[in-house]
Amino acid sequence: MKLDLHNHSIKSDDGRAKVDNYCKWIAKRGLDLDGFVLSEHRQWDGESDYRALEDEYGLLILKASEVETEYGHVLVFGVNDDLVNAFDFADVRIPLRTVLAEAKRCGAFAVPCHPSRAIVGMFSHFDEFGPAEGVEVVETLNGGGRGTENDDAVHLAAQYGYRGVGGSDAHIVSHIGRCVTEFDDDIASIEQLVTALQGDRYRALSVDLD
Repeated sequence: MKLDLHNHSIKSDDGRAKVDNYCKWIAKRGLDLDGFVLSEHRQWDGESDYRALEDEYGLLILKASEVETEYGHVLVFGVNDDLVNAFDFADVRIPLRTVLAEAKRCGAFAVPCHPSRAIVGMFSHFDEFGPAEGVEVVETLNGGGRGTENDDAVHLAAQYGYRGVGGSDAHIVSHIGRCVTEFDDDIASIEQLVTALQGDRYRALSVDLD
């Protein structure tokens, strides 16, 4: 099963894609994609309901959040009411240890994204803060990666023993599906995604859409 774990809609301040347009694009281009995750910046979108789009297009549409820490940006899967009340999602300097600990306590899962990117990537802060404790998985393949960012992320993830996932980091419709995560098991809910991420039966893939 292939899921794109990192995308933004118009709910994010810099997102320019409507969710229905993502679905139409996937169908029009015949992308080999079973679903995608919306990880809006610095917020938890608990209101939007995409079940009608799921039924219409045969896609799994899940919601997550991208929060900001002193180590850079982190995707949080499995957000619930307890986690929303654990820290301020709008804060741009949440301690990474808080995100990791509270996510674990609340049954969620945290994944640093684009970790080799300057400033907003976890690896760029290792010289200052040292390796982050408690991280298990990082986004090794990011659809917006430039230069050697993804290659560096793959190399450093292997060096530090992190498992890797892929996400497009799409902000416009045509960028969805660039990088995905292939799971060995079927996933039908955010709870099942969290359980899958806690294991190791998946891999990051880069997709040539040209």
